[in-house]
Amino acid sequence: MRVFVAGATGAMGRQLVPRLLERGHRVIGMTRSESKRAALWDMGAQPVVADALDPEQVARAVAEARPDVIVHQLTAIATLDMRHFDRSFALTNRLRSAGTDHLLSAGRAVGVKRFVAQSFTGWPYARTGGPVKSEEDPLDPNPVREMRESLDAIRHLEEAVLGADWTTGIVLRYGGFYGPGTSMSPGAEHLEMILKRKFPVVGDGGGMWSFLHIEDAAEATVAAIENGERGIYNVVDDEPAPVAEWLPALAKSIGAPAPRHVPRWVGRLFAGEPGLVMMTEIRGASNAKAKRELGWRPRHASWRDGFADLAGPGAPGGLGAPGEPGRRTGLAA
Repeated sequence: MRVFVAGATGAMGRQLVPRLLERGHRVIGMTRSESKRAALWDMGAQPVVADALDPEQVARAVAEARPDVIVHQLTAIATLDMRHFDRSFALTNRLRSAGTDHLLSAGRAVGVKRFVAQSFTGWPYARTGGPVKSEEDPLDPNPVREMRESLDAIRHLEEAVLGADWTTGIVLRYGGFYGPGTSMSPGAEHLEMILKRKFPVVGDGGGMWSFLHIEDAAEATVAAIENGERGIYNVVDDEPAPVAEWLPALAKSIGAPAPRHVPRWVGRLFAGEPGLVMMTEIRGASNAKAKRELGWRPRHASWRDGFADLAGPGAPGGLGAPGEPGRRTGLAA
């Protein structure tokens, strides 16, 4: 198949493109940076430079590529300030709204058979009921004020993709990424924060996080491209876990001191309401549907095993907001 990957040079794209090529697909990789054209050539993909927020550029790129499948992996966050969550996600929100619309419009014009889009399961589910959610459970009807625009953008992406009745629309709600090129990889800044005890457990640390190794994310995406049916899939590992469990385990795995514990009011002071919610209230996700319907199994079934790989010799890694590479959390205390 001819696969058009928007966001081909990001953390996911760098994992996804080689896998698609290995399976015999023709890959056209879109990047907005002329300087990244060579990287795509080196991977074996056909590069195309276009601004995802320019509908004419997107339409022209897709028309020339004439793909069978479009894969939407566009995000853009320089630094994450948890106290001003929506401000940090402003460009990503535009890519999830207008960028999605432009790709869908271009795909419809050339008769794309399948449209696969990146969504996120790290915090959007309703913060009521059980600790682990399935795709049938509702998203948060009352997000904190600083996260409303970001949740609106996720809703827009998912509704637009699933509502495109002219193609097979597939939404992949990834868990929190770790591994090469992500915010949890050797050399990034936030494992340094953990090493220096600047990433505390807030309150009871009851927020449930679902993790996903970036390589497993790419494998699931290939499965969706080749075999997925219309719908939403949680793509996470087998073991959602509360912050109070995974953060001390991560600290231990990299040889860091045990994280500090701070009360809720301190967490709110330093990280705002979004940080407090992530540390104490968010829900995890079940991967049962993705395993059942995509025929996919995460090689890193548990973050416990995956985190052990983060402890390279003398090489600290980084921890940001779940799923976002190299971002400042604002949880330093």
